[in-house]
Amino acid sequence: MHDHAIDEHAAIDRPRERVHRRPLVIALAISAIFLVVEVVGGLVTNSLALLADAGHMATDVAALALALFAAWLAGRPATPQHSFGLYRTEVLAAVVNGAGLIVIALLIFWEAARRFTAPPTVDSGPMLVVAVAGLVANAASAWVLSRGGGHEHNLNIRGAFLHVVGDLLGSVGAIVAALIMLATGWYLADPILSAGIGLLILWSAARLLRDSLDVLLETTPRHIDAEEVRAAMMGVDGVMNVHDLHIWTVTSGFVSLSAHVEVDEQQDWHAILLDLSALLRERFGIAHVTLQPEAPQHLPAAFRGCSLDTAEGRNACLILFPPIPPRHDAPPDTHKPR
Repeated sequence: MHDHAIDEHAAIDRPRERVHRRPLVIALAISAIFLVVEVVGGLVTNSLALLADAGHMATDVAALALALFAAWLAGRPATPQHSFGLYRTEVLAAVVNGAGLIVIALLIFWEAARRFTAPPTVDSGPMLVVAVAGLVANAASAWVLSRGGGHEHNLNIRGAFLHVVGDLLGSVGAIVAALIMLATGWYLADPILSAGIGLLILWSAARLLRDSLDVLLETTPRHIDAEEVRAAMMGVDGVMNVHDLHIWTVTSGFVSLSAHVEVDEQQDWHAILLDLSALLRERFGIAHVTLQPEAPQHLPAAFRGCSLDTAEGRNACLILFPPIPPRHDAPPDTHKPR
């Protein structure tokens, strides 16, 4: 029998209401407007730093639109076909945005390397004006997205935020390059600073991809020690052992746990269930819990049935040829067995 821990405050079991759409819409509008300004400025001044920043701004528009769409999908209700809802679309959007950031960084490196050999003349004055305007626009977008701390806890918002921050760094680099070129005429400053910005973007993208892939691979969240959770559960009165413990992230802020719990048959399972649910919620922040009670004396030495804790159990989990459901329109089988 499977018991699902239910709290009277059921809303806590699901992620907080996605209130990030308005900041995304505002940031998207700012990025789209300034994209046009920066492309024109980069072409007129022949500045790689501005064109690199404009290229990144173009992906910002796509990234913010994708994040907005993913946030909308994540708010859709669960269905029998999608029993966890569409929360993972936010993680998929973060993966796409992280991969996009890496591509941008590599393109910046390629163009910077090309310009190292023959740095072109850059019209530094107009470049400085456009870069300052870009800094203001990107700072406004970053501020809007950072309100409420969504970029710290939500991978989807973090992906969009990192795109904007990358642009902000690009604007800072363009300003510094313009000032150096105005003062010294040293045009190598443009590709050098662009390459430095590319490194920062690459580092942020790698972290975003790592965290997103951890969710997709259903890795135990980094802030939770599975063995500590197991030990705490076994410390609850009436719990004799815990196995097949799984802890994974459905989406940012939504952690689930399932486990088989061997219990003392003399104890009331429902009381144990309430104690375990309270422990997992209050100490570890895990609200979505599914626990299966088992009587230890009725279990063989090697656990019977599907289990990931033993080789025998893992083999039992593999069904090489799943049964094919019968067709309702198929004629009845009239053949008698021989």
